[in-house]
Amino acid sequence: MEIAISLMGGLGLFLYGMNLMGEALEKSAGTRLKKIIELLTSNIIMGVLVGALVTAVIQSSSATTVMVVGFVNAGIMTLPQAAGVIMGANIGTTITAQLVSFDLNGLAPVALGIGIILYLFSSKQKVKHIAEILIGFGILFTGMDFMKQAVQPLAEYKGFTDLLLTFGTYPLLGLLLGFGITAIVQSSSASMGMLVALSSQGLIPLASALPILYGQNIGTCVTSLISSIGANKNARRAAMIHLIFNVLGTVVFLIFLNKPIVKMVTAADPGNVARQIANTHTLFNIISVILMIPLNKFIIKLAVTLVPDKSSDVEEDDDKIVKYIDERMIETPSIALANTVKEALRMGEKSKESLNLAMESILDDNKDNIDKSLKIEKEINILQKTILNYLLKLSKAPLNEDSREVVDALFNTVNDVERIGDHAENIAELSEAAINYEVEFSTQGKDELNDMYNKVISTYTYALESMRTNDVDLACKVIKMEEQVDIMEKSCRLNHMRRLNENLCSIDSGVIYLDIITNLERVSDHAVNIAQQVIAQQVGHN
Repeated sequence: MEIAISLMGGLGLFLYGMNLMGEALEKSAGTRLKKIIELLTSNIIMGVLVGALVTAVIQSSSATTVMVVGFVNAGIMTLPQAAGVIMGANIGTTITAQLVSFDLNGLAPVALGIGIILYLFSSKQKVKHIAEILIGFGILFTGMDFMKQAVQPLAEYKGFTDLLLTFGTYPLLGLLLGFGITAIVQSSSASMGMLVALSSQGLIPLASALPILYGQNIGTCVTSLISSIGANKNARRAAMIHLIFNVLGTVVFLIFLNKPIVKMVTAADPGNVARQIANTHTLFNIISVILMIPLNKFIIKLAVTLVPDKSSDVEEDDDKIVKYIDERMIETPSIALANTVKEALRMGEKSKESLNLAMESILDDNKDNIDKSLKIEKEINILQKTILNYLLKLSKAPLNEDSREVVDALFNTVNDVERIGDHAENIAELSEAAINYEVEFSTQGKDELNDMYNKVISTYTYALESMRTNDVDLACKVIKMEEQVDIMEKSCRLNHMRRLNENLCSIDSGVIYLDIITNLERVSDHAVNIAQQVIAQQVGHN
């Protein structure tokens, strides 16, 4: 019991240290992680590199594959791209195994000491991120040391050592054990850490360790398979690709490459089983990727066969109300945030479309456009609620200060965009009333409405573009344009009063006309709010 408690404590420290280090690395990488993902093309080699880089930063292949399932579910990553990233994730995760296989326990107190001092006495965020990386590193190796000490007494139990030896004779048992441990712990790095701890105490020979190692690579697929439950068929296929890739790699190694690899790693580090295991892990994943890249299309076809199309499946990527955000992406907050910005911009385009349709219905007496505008406004309300809930969850995730500012700004921006949708709805309802009661606008009144509408829609378009590109100059231009909108609104009111006095328009048309220009002016106000958020963020960064 004492051994089990110590082992669990060491494993807990190991996992916490690994997570802390991964989160700190991700916060430190910040927008660079988003740029890595943007490198994705249909080129599978690029996908492998992206997957390896992202996993090296976030220290978890499980998190990467879960994120990939989320991307595919959101329709912003194709299956060929997903296959490449998943293969690369398997390579990236070998870094942790390589780290823990070295005897760096002496560095753990030094890393902890320096990290804690930096964290307590520095006010700079970048220094704090470096401090967290050092603290995570120190805790990880402290946990590793705990696990080594915990398993040390097991050397005296002949039954236990004999049991470990049987895994070399019966590889299938080792495979199942490795699979089971990783499926329970939900981390191949953690189960690798336990394997290294056993080997470093001389408890398990390489021949017995390898089947367990191969089983761990299959066990890590459980996380992505679980995350794909409830997702669309392509997301489930992405999780299946992960499983197929690791199963095929395991089969190839167990049957054909086991002996050559054993000879190679034994020759490289004759007396160090921990290093032999880590090197085998690295070689397993690199060689598997090299062997599987040519079979990429076959793996995808197999995944499609195993997860077939159903009559209930509907391809709706273009018609989805929510497209870019997915709960699974919160595993990698910086990437989740980038996609939330995309979703907010998409919501902004929907508000613009709703406004365009509402104004066209006014200017062209088109009743069909009223229904289209009102339908889009309902979608905008759903998007607002979904994005705000997502932002609330994202605000609790580990983000650097710049990203937190973006999250705070998005809360306001999404509300401004929703209010623009409300004004579009108001104009659509005014248009409906005008058409139903056969209200006619004077030619001059229509021309003024059209001119003001064009200025407002340009202001809003520039506001969205400044948000998309973080362009402060464009945001400043929005503020100047809004001043012109205010002048136009006053001019429209004065001209309307003149037309009323000259009996050139009716009272009924006048009421609707004034309500329309009021709503248009409010739209430009919200456009300014969006632009001011862009300016505030850039000033904060500088």
